[in-house]
Amino acid sequence: MATLSVSEPQEMEVDRRGESEESGDDETKRKSLNGEVDLQQASTGDSLLILYPNSPEESPVDMDTITLDPNEEDVDLVHCRIGKIEGLEVLQKAKTLSLRQNLIKRIENLESLVLLRELDLYDNQIRKLENLHALTEIEQLDVSFNLLRKIEGLEQLTKLKKLFLLHNKITNITNLEHLTDLRMLELGSNRIRIIENLDTLSTLDSLFLGTNKVTQLQNLDGLHNLTVLSIQSNRITKLEGLHNLVNLRELYLSHNGIEVIEGLENNKKLTTLDIAANRIKKIENISHLSELQEFWMNDNQIENWSDLDELKNAKGLQTVYLERNPLQKDPQYRRKIMLALPSVRQIDATFIRF
Repeated sequence: MATLSVSEPQEMEVDRRGESEESGDDETKRKSLNGEVDLQQASTGDSLLILYPNSPEESPVDMDTITLDPNEEDVDLVHCRIGKIEGLEVLQKAKTLSLRQNLIKRIENLESLVLLRELDLYDNQIRKLENLHALTEIEQLDVSFNLLRKIEGLEQLTKLKKLFLLHNKITNITNLEHLTDLRMLELGSNRIRIIENLDTLSTLDSLFLGTNKVTQLQNLDGLHNLTVLSIQSNRITKLEGLHNLVNLRELYLSHNGIEVIEGLENNKKLTTLDIAANRIKKIENISHLSELQEFWMNDNQIENWSDLDELKNAKGLQTVYLERNPLQKDPQYRRKIMLALPSVRQIDATFIRF
């Protein structure tokens, strides 16, 4: 494997729970009380260690100093201070190429890597999606934590199944209509205001739009195969537009401005419902969600114990979060939840001991 010895970068602990599981790191988590990616916040629980983004004082290395193996299929050039993509023509057999955490400013000189299936450009300084037309076999592309302002240049990547564009400066969802095999789309931590132009992505399984500026759940009708929808930390005030998502299993809407639980009549396959940190006063309109396993309702305004009756049909319910609601002031808080919902094994962050 191609490697380069560099000084050890400084580490920090970051809460990345609002992202997709596969974006950036395989261990990242979706479930979150905070959908934001905070590079200054140290947290515990589902947090993980990542490296500091490249500091401006770093200087690029010459690619001639890096030894490349022509027979290598999985090429790992992480944090090598690479400033320009060049000299990779020898990697004719490469199927995966990781160039994350470098100093790359432009996507270029990849035309000869026609067997490439995965390309990782996470945490660089790239401003434009370009020069990818020859990579027609690519199935996974990660250009998260860069400086992109527009989705473009993907017209030839028709075999793409996973696209990660987390934490850029993208304002509009555009130029995706030809990616008809796409299964996962991660657009969290951008500047998107409107959900749009997803009609042709009928095979899409997971959609992540956390930490944007979305005000309305709309234009999702064509996503019949969607099982995971995450729109945490946006500006949504109404639960709507989900009636066609009959295969939806996980819905994450924490940190919005939702006031009423509604519009979930057709989402009977939901196993996880996260509506924490909204403005909800009553648990209602979810008695038909009999497959629920996790219910996140913390940081709302629930005050009536009778509301828990809405969850009694969910015989497999394992986890309930209700902390920081008026209910929690009751001295018998945990005991009452256990009596009302006997299948529950975890209340807030604490497992039940028998």
